[in-house]
Amino acid sequence: MTDTPPLLTDRAALEAHRARAARGGVADFLWRAVSDEIDERLLEVNRGFNSVAVVSPQPDMWRDLRAAGPHPQARFVADTDVLDLPQQGHDLVLHLMALHWANDPVGQMVQARRALRPDGLFMAALLGGDTLTELRQCLAEAEVAETGGLSPRVAPMAEIRDMGGLLQRAGFALPVADSLPLTVSYRDAFHLMQDLRAMGETNALASRHRAMVPRAVFARAAALYSQRFGEADGRIRASFELIFLAGWAPDESQQQPLRPGSAKSRLADALKVPETGLDDTPRGS
Repeated sequence: MTDTPPLLTDRAALEAHRARAARGGVADFLWRAVSDEIDERLLEVNRGFNSVAVVSPQPDMWRDLRAAGPHPQARFVADTDVLDLPQQGHDLVLHLMALHWANDPVGQMVQARRALRPDGLFMAALLGGDTLTELRQCLAEAEVAETGGLSPRVAPMAEIRDMGGLLQRAGFALPVADSLPLTVSYRDAFHLMQDLRAMGETNALASRHRAMVPRAVFARAAALYSQRFGEADGRIRASFELIFLAGWAPDESQQQPLRPGSAKSRLADALKVPETGLDDTPRGS
């Protein structure tokens, strides 16, 4: 008998939140930042891609942002637990703004890698661990004060230091992970939470409490937020972190690390200095 890890995400709730956001007009500033960053990274690759798949919870948003951009014929795939991607069917797979809700992020990456042809490129963008740190603190303190308990309200998000290792676990070669911090100004905490609702990024944790949250919790959280993270103009700041991942499907043509001991020249010769032993005595003297 094997233990099945608990699910992170209530998919039904997540899809309902996304559908509500799509009906009301999705807040798009994070998507615009992602689009710009993906463009820059693809330009650095300096290579054309003919068969592109985009894993995205908001395909219409991505289509609108990319209407005049590259890859107009990209194939869109929902970010379900099992991705609708044919094996070795693409030379570029983009996984956009969905991995932070995945019940199995490494499994998503493995599926993307299998969908790539040899030397195909995987790129992802997701929310990172520094996202909404201010809101997390204030909601937690307010809920404990008002109810005496604590319910998960903001999804745990990946730390940048872990992501390179996850890419390697998924079988990617030449893994790269970096982040883009963003600070956004809001009128108040209620305005911030309204924006999160318009992004489809409100609480869809499987472990969340289903009971209605007392209004006093949000009122206290908003007051704490203004006290601790208020700006001189009376507004508040909110932190977002976008993590960007890149990795290649392995191929023999890629640069490989040298085996230990396989070097054909000495560093001392290249630097034109005497080679020394552990006792700092020049060898051969």
